[in-house]
Amino acid sequence: MADEGELLAERFEEHRGHLKAVAYRMLGSLAEAEDAVQEAWLRLGRTDTGDIGNLGGWLTTVTGRICLDLLRSRAARREQPMDETFVPDPVIRPLSPVDPEQEALHTDSVGVAMLVVLETLEPDERLAFVLHDMFAVPFDDIAPVVERSPAATRQLASRARRRVRDATPSSEPDPGRQKRVLEAFMAAARGGDFEALVAVLHPDVVLRADAGALVRGAAGSRTLRGAKTVAESALLFARYTAAARTVLVNDAPGLLSVVDGRVHSVMSVTVTDDRITGMYILSDPDRLERVEALT
Repeated sequence: MADEGELLAERFEEHRGHLKAVAYRMLGSLAEAEDAVQEAWLRLGRTDTGDIGNLGGWLTTVTGRICLDLLRSRAARREQPMDETFVPDPVIRPLSPVDPEQEALHTDSVGVAMLVVLETLEPDERLAFVLHDMFAVPFDDIAPVVERSPAATRQLASRARRRVRDATPSSEPDPGRQKRVLEAFMAAARGGDFEALVAVLHPDVVLRADAGALVRGAAGSRTLRGAKTVAESALLFARYTAAARTVLVNDAPGLLSVVDGRVHSVMSVTVTDDRITGMYILSDPDRLERVEALT
């Protein structure tokens, strides 16, 4: 018969997927999300569980508090505003079905474009929005975490909601149509067809390429705007498109480029009216090492 510690560990594992989903939306980093979940487990071990009426709710708010501390620390260290080339860690999945135990991370998946917007929120705003709007945590439970009244916490979430709504680009909801547009982009890039590339790109398309903190601001990290400029870049990097395969990136069709057996880049897109309006490319080798374990 399992002892009390083993039973508690089993109960925690039942919530792990949900907690990782919370932490990922809070932090935009898979590694930090794992660390936050592990810290929640350690805190649970130091707590009298007899006083916890709702373990899932308790773990969710504790994970939120851990993430809030990380965000506040991150904001304090940041001497300048977030670089506009920043791309959050993507969640990569094959197009085929995956292990049901991993589904919690992907349920109501948040796209890369929204994660970029979430990164611009103040830490308290992000917590209130993520916990309430994405995970239906009551404001009465969030308020003690941000050390505000429930009414003030509601205002935090409302302000964040407006910013997210105004800044997140609209996107085609049909994965099949998204995939067809992405395949048209790949075919044009591989074929060196500049006009076809321009045709599949929105005139105001924006490309973010994040090659990592060490080279941010250099040629590897850049933001490009406009269909012709982005099409020219796509032709320059057609070799990597040729090496790419279609995967799910945050549950939307995207491209995983593997060169010489190593992940070179991950690209996600936003599609509106059958044209690409946004492209998000992560080519930071340090962060892509963690992606390799998922591919």
